[in-house]
Amino acid sequence: MEDNKGNERDELYSERVRAGKRTYFFDVRSTRGGDYYVTITESKKVFNDDGFYYQKHKIFLYKEDFNKFQDAMNSTLGHVKDELLPEVDFSQFDRDYNEEADTDE
Repeated sequence: MEDNKGNERDELYSERVRAGKRTYFFDVRSTRGGDYYVTITESKKVFNDDGFYYQKHKIFLYKEDFNKFQDAMNSTLGHVKDELLPEVDFSQFDRDYNEEADTDE
């Protein structure tokens, strides 16, 4: 099996979002040609008989898809918030998120 660790380009910017048992990473990376792309990684701690390991799923998002991706994400979240769960006050979750961010520093 080939080791691909050297193939991933330098990380230029990173945001981490902790979400229960999962953590999401939003990373900006550069190509050899000086272009930029975003990776979105979901990392989940999985326990087994030997202890645990991190199961990761990664999406590569290229600049030509940024607007389409952002529009679809905003539309999807808006639909859930406005149409499916209009009674939920989503700002109640900001407190938990801000508390997690404070403990990271």
